[in-house]
Amino acid sequence: MSKFHCIPRGLDLKTYLFMFVVVPMCVLGIYIHGQKISYFLRPIWDKPLKPFNVIPHYYNENVTMENLCKLQGWGIREYPRRIYDAVLFSNELEILTLRWKELYPYITEFVLLESNSTFTGLPKPLVFNSNREQFRFVEPRLTYGTIGGRIKKGENPFVEEAYQRVALDQLLKIAGISDDDLLIMSDVDEIPSAHTLNLLRWCDDIPSILHLQLKNYLYSFEFRVDYKSWRASIHRYQTGKTRYAHYRQSDDILADSGWHCSFCFRRISDFIFKMKAYSHYDRVRFSHFLNPERIQRVICKGGDLFDMLPEEYTFRDIIGKMGPIPHSYSAVHLPAFLLENADKYKFLLPGNCMREK
Repeated sequence: MSKFHCIPRGLDLKTYLFMFVVVPMCVLGIYIHGQKISYFLRPIWDKPLKPFNVIPHYYNENVTMENLCKLQGWGIREYPRRIYDAVLFSNELEILTLRWKELYPYITEFVLLESNSTFTGLPKPLVFNSNREQFRFVEPRLTYGTIGGRIKKGENPFVEEAYQRVALDQLLKIAGISDDDLLIMSDVDEIPSAHTLNLLRWCDDIPSILHLQLKNYLYSFEFRVDYKSWRASIHRYQTGKTRYAHYRQSDDILADSGWHCSFCFRRISDFIFKMKAYSHYDRVRFSHFLNPERIQRVICKGGDLFDMLPEEYTFRDIIGKMGPIPHSYSAVHLPAFLLENADKYKFLLPGNCMREK
């Protein structure tokens, strides 16, 4: 008992404060900001991808195709290759329209696969099928297929995504793709520029697998993030070897090849749907993330819908990208159909951040 009497009372108070105030606050802080802490420390636990071999991209509308191919270090073909554009579709009607209008002059066959459920297993209507009438301009060159989602509770959504990409391989065979045809592998919102496709279909000796470096935008063409979008790729098809995928498959990438406009929706409801439906649904950590008023504020600010830090691999890049994306007022070198129909698609242009509810 004498030993206990020797312990100062102040120490007991400090201990209680530490155990019942400081520790719970630390636990709560880690719970709320754990993902931010993890992303900020990413340079410690993760390494960046091996650098790409960036191929310079030459283009001017007044330069002949023969000279453009020569500048690239490639030969010129006697006739152009056929090109197939294959995508998985969810609900991106406006972006799909911009994509197909941009690519239309050079695509042999448009291939689209639609599921009746999301990658996360949520049932959804066949949005494209219900709006097929507005895509009559591609109907003679369209191979459309549907697939039933395998709704399994608790399954990693990337498993469902991979399952649908395998099904897209089968649909491509139905569409009639053959050896040495060009195949675009990209999401709907990863749009190669028309002149990029024209170059690749006419030039000889291009790499068998070529990634496309796209300008990376968020919410609209007002918020340009960087030039680091690389997942889109174009392949010289080989029967039995080419498999549809959305990860790194080559070390070669063609500079400045188009646009990636992520979360570029007209309606707030579409933002909410994608946040709950796509493979990274785990980023919706709190219910208030889906609040329509909050989403609208974040869009106009150029902030992050998931309240995350930048996905970078150096502390310098993380700190440099922290905070809202700077506004851009340039609408130069955007898809032609967008500018020709600016009134209809003004939500994608600078100065028009307000969305329909």
